[in-house]
Amino acid sequence: MLDRPVPELSKPRRRLPNQRWQIYPQKPEFAQNLAALTNLSPIVSQLLINRGMETPEQAQAFLDPESLVLPSPLEDFPDLAISLELLQNAIASQTKIAICGDYDADGMTSTALLLRSLRTLGAQVDYAIPSRMHEGYGINKRIVEEFHSEGVGLILTVDNGISAFEPVARARELGLVVIITDHHDIPQKLPPANAILNPKLIAESSPYRGVAGVGVAYILAVSLAQQLGETKGLIKPMLALFTLGTIADLAPLTGVNRRWVKRGLQHLPKSNLAGIQALIQVGGVQARGDEGAGEQGSRGAGEQGSRGAEEKIPNTSLREATPTTSLSTSPKSKIQNPKSLKPEDIGFRLGPRINAIGRIGNPQTVIELLTTDDMGVALERAMQCEQINASRQEMCQQIEQEAIAYVEAEFVTSLQKDRVLIVVQPNWHHGVIGIVASRLVERYGVPVFIGTYEDERHIRGSARSIPEFHVFEALEYCHDLLGKFGGHKAAGGFSLPAENLQVLRSRLIEFANQCLEPQHLKPLLKIDAEVNLDHINQQLYQQLNALHPCGMDNPDPVFWTPSVQVVEQKIVGKGHIKLTIAQTIDNQEYRIKAIAWRWGDYFRLPPRVDVAYKLRENYFNGNTTIELELIGVRLPIQLQQFFVSPPTPSSTTFEYNQRQYTCGFYKNGIEAELRIKNSEGKVLAMQPGHIIGLLGTNRQNAKEVDISRPQYDCIIQAALQALSVLSAEL
Repeated sequence: MLDRPVPELSKPRRRLPNQRWQIYPQKPEFAQNLAALTNLSPIVSQLLINRGMETPEQAQAFLDPESLVLPSPLEDFPDLAISLELLQNAIASQTKIAICGDYDADGMTSTALLLRSLRTLGAQVDYAIPSRMHEGYGINKRIVEEFHSEGVGLILTVDNGISAFEPVARARELGLVVIITDHHDIPQKLPPANAILNPKLIAESSPYRGVAGVGVAYILAVSLAQQLGETKGLIKPMLALFTLGTIADLAPLTGVNRRWVKRGLQHLPKSNLAGIQALIQVGGVQARGDEGAGEQGSRGAGEQGSRGAEEKIPNTSLREATPTTSLSTSPKSKIQNPKSLKPEDIGFRLGPRINAIGRIGNPQTVIELLTTDDMGVALERAMQCEQINASRQEMCQQIEQEAIAYVEAEFVTSLQKDRVLIVVQPNWHHGVIGIVASRLVERYGVPVFIGTYEDERHIRGSARSIPEFHVFEALEYCHDLLGKFGGHKAAGGFSLPAENLQVLRSRLIEFANQCLEPQHLKPLLKIDAEVNLDHINQQLYQQLNALHPCGMDNPDPVFWTPSVQVVEQKIVGKGHIKLTIAQTIDNQEYRIKAIAWRWGDYFRLPPRVDVAYKLRENYFNGNTTIELELIGVRLPIQLQQFFVSPPTPSSTTFEYNQRQYTCGFYKNGIEAELRIKNSEGKVLAMQPGHIIGLLGTNRQNAKEVDISRPQYDCIIQAALQALSVLSAEL
């Protein structure tokens, strides 16, 4: 029967994630030497090497950011001195100051930070945030003229303004002083402000280079308080807002960001800001490490911030997981820095509740939350954030489904040729399409420009990117077709006349084909090191704490384990896969629980796969277990190679459990198929990526079987081993 065609196997809904794995080259000798010099384990040393540490001194500065000697911000920011002078004069003369903020988490925390600090320092200050729906990003002429009519003498932008040439020019015409604080990319022509504070204008080597908008606001506020001799009681509240905004904005956790965020995470649980305490309470966040530290699972903030920073964690997603062996269990474990939060607490719990307001609510809610000292008001505003975030999630899910259906119908066949995706539809909420863009990037592996109609004649959109594609440069390439636009390498926003849409599509395709190669069009997964399941335990997890806080430019460590067996899997929550994987080492089986967020499309996973993952702690009933957060899966290399290029000759015999079998690869339609025949003439047939195989003596009586069941999986592995030996001998 091996030479006869077998009936076609059931097709999976989607095969496996379309990823390219990039595994860092391992440097065991270098890692061993660094480990000896820094008193770290070789695996942590390898992780430091992967992050660019080449000397013990560099490693020490990274591991202990407080040891970093910082230059004065006055040395690095050329316009900081004049900014401080202008603000001091305004405070002394009681000139009205107006802050123009932004409606994302960075912009709202920046606005709240400067409102609190300037008021404490005696300034007469108010604020405005443009309407996301009606005006879009950044300061505009209406706001400028409204400020002027209200008697404002000094405008202070936060997280915006660097591209606002005309509004700033109008403010100067009206006699207003303008200080721009921003962190977005520098346009070809700077606006005519009195002073500009932007880390993109300072030396790349500066430790302040990576600060977000809230970081610029923090530097300005601390410098002003120091100059006025009024720092008492100001620094910690501002540090809390800096930490919240920096992580929620996915700013790089390097340089001063790493130093200040590490401090801020330790301070947040005991912050005296009512709004922070209300957010922590409503978000269900509890400080790590106390006995019985809570019952929520944790989810980390990796380079896929686009997904995590906007998604609420289902409380049951990891809570149900229980340890199956002792390898990942540590009853009532004590964690280092027991009262510290982690970036994922902000990235996946606090940040989304703030961002949701800016997307579909009124930013005033967040400003009041973060500036009030009344716990009752703070809790009311935090509950509003909670409710609006729930609405935002539902809206995202609906638009994502509609966008995928549209792409599959119109563009999926041309993606390899176009190398960029432009999706525009009416009746989508502009406030959430950026999140959907990020999810489409994850799904299709190409840059995504997504938009919706403001009216019949105008489109407004958001862009999200892959590492090899620069969004801001792409928008500049199309500047003559656009209205307003701005952003940076990974993301941006834009508007355009609807009549320009087709030309914009062609121009973006032209730009994408200049900078992208076909191999770029798979999501890139960077992997630190290979680890077997018997090494995953509390000790390893605790060693990894040396790298925290992790986030952008200092990602969570990613490990991989080859050829594990998927022994259990089920869908939980809204399309997540909860599973148990196993690996047999020296005749002993090790099992561990795992979660794969938003992978419902890939259910069921094949029975034998390579997995890539981050390590997560799960707290339940006073116990702490180590679990995996899957971020990558692929067929084992051996299996991939066999199906792509079967050995010739492609059949052999082998013995399993004292019985003789014949196995080989055969074409069935366009795909290769593995067939295994026993001495009774029964054939088991399977295709790559399929969970269902066929078993029978002929086409008429073949039945579908679940090849993930142990009795089938074991014999498949034995057949592959036999074919591997055959291939090696040829």
